[in-house]
Amino acid sequence: MKALVLSGGMGLRLRPFSHSMPKQLIPVANKPVLVHVVEGLRALGITEVGVVVGDRSEMIEGVLGDGSDLDVKITYIPQDAPHGLAHCVAIARDFLGDDDFVMYLGDQMLPDGVTELARDFRTERPDAQVVVHQVADPRAFGVAEVAADGRVVRLVEKPESPVSDLAVVGVYFFTPAIHEAVAAIGAGDRGELEITDAIQWLVSSGADVRARVYRGFWKDAGRVDDVLECNRELLDRLKPSVRGEVDDASELIGAVVVEEGARIVRSRIVGPAVIGAGALVEDSDIGPHTAIGRDCVLSGTGVGYTIVQDGATVTNVGSVHASVIGRDASVTSAPADGHRLVVGDHARIEVAA
Repeated sequence: MKALVLSGGMGLRLRPFSHSMPKQLIPVANKPVLVHVVEGLRALGITEVGVVVGDRSEMIEGVLGDGSDLDVKITYIPQDAPHGLAHCVAIARDFLGDDDFVMYLGDQMLPDGVTELARDFRTERPDAQVVVHQVADPRAFGVAEVAADGRVVRLVEKPESPVSDLAVVGVYFFTPAIHEAVAAIGAGDRGELEITDAIQWLVSSGADVRARVYRGFWKDAGRVDDVLECNRELLDRLKPSVRGEVDDASELIGAVVVEEGARIVRSRIVGPAVIGAGALVEDSDIGPHTAIGRDCVLSGTGVGYTIVQDGATVTNVGSVHASVIGRDASVTSAPADGHRLVVGDHARIEVAA
């Protein structure tokens, strides 16, 4: 089985960060979402991964390379503009050949993995298998109407009156039957080739389309608050590790990871938290669910439930909470409390006291 990972799209909900990077590269627990995705695919035994890329392909290739560091072989598939998920399947036809494949949206976080669901697909081999998750309010999602035996009866996009609470997650398992369906549909209301239309075509044609429920943590890392929630979830799984330097005047409490080359000076860190390689934290108080990226500098600062991306500097800010600070950004201030910051890459911000 191969994998097709979709990494185009504009990421409008993740601005300002998506102005300067693909949304799939936003870091969660100090690792880009897209790397988490590929690692999850490798856990399924998949070694051939096609990655659909848009106009920021160089940035994605700069992170994933040829895939060898992640023990996979990556083939990049350019898409000139976002024309829909089914369009991605169409342009990947040469890569996919006649193999079964899993299609995975590159901004989906499913840290509990889909190993069992992949095993079901390989064993039973329906024409298509969608992954669904129970949600409190299905109206914001594509929703699957599922029969008692697990067969999909109908798919409805963002219904006003949902027929079930099963939201379709951005992970799909397909046999080559999907190619006929993609070729048979036209553009939908948004002017795109919708994968839900292709799957519905299979259902209407009498194909075997099934749903399997994923019961673990799931988030579409498409908004700042969602990224922070993903970060919290992954940090909660941390095991403590100290490979950097921690002086005698500092205190580490709970699950704290201090990566190689990082220095902790006269500071208190309450886990779960991770301090990236080469970072300096001095005279600071780092609270739970915080990820400090590589080569950051935090001085005289309090930070909690926050992501500070690579190369950022935060100086003399009394309290930063529920924030995301971009790459190589600089935030300075006289001490104050209660700042929530969303600071883009390379920005220079002085916070009022």
